[in-house]
Amino acid sequence: MSIAKQIAAKREAQERSFAEVEEWGEEDQSLRLYFGPVTARDIEKVQRKHKDFLTNTTMGAMVETIILKCETQDGEKAFTLEDKPILMGEPIGVIAGLFGQVFGAESAEDHEKN
Repeated sequence: MSIAKQIAAKREAQERSFAEVEEWGEEDQSLRLYFGPVTARDIEKVQRKHKDFLTNTTMGAMVETIILKCETQDGEKAFTLEDKPILMGEPIGVIAGLFGQVFGAESAEDHEKN
């Protein structure tokens, strides 16, 4: 097995991380969103629309990263691009907080320790 294939296999075996968004939950339960690490491919995809993504991250780029990465517990996409206007209407703190967790994803184990 090549080194690149070993790297890919290790990445695929990693557990997904998650974020709990209290503001989007119901009553006393936060909404839990799952995601894998942000990859170079993800960055490239967002940079097609947001050229200076890494040096000047806009709210639109944050929302598109959330749409790209967030999933339900079952691994289904949590959002589509059609949801972007709804997400853009959310408070900055909620979007920035979720983006920060997605972009700086720790493993689920690390998250549980905190």
